[in-house]
Amino acid sequence: MTATEQYLLDTYRASQQGAPMPPPPGRDDVAVLRAARTYEQFRAVIDGRAARHPWWAALCRLAAPHRRHAPGGM
Repeated sequence: MTATEQYLLDTYRASQQGAPMPPPPGRDDVAVLRAARTYEQFRAVIDGRAARHPWWAALCRLAAPHRRHAPGGM
């Protein structure tokens, strides 16, 4: 059963029982990702590492072509 099907089933049951409606699937996904990022930045500070902005790591990955492997396994 997919998350959407489960949501529809839960919504139907809630409407039949007069209970509050469940949140739609994926509603809090962005908040969870932000909380995980914030926690990792906090752990970096506690461990004595630099707590850089998340875009910094992505920029470093893009700017480091020597880390990429050539096609064909070279």
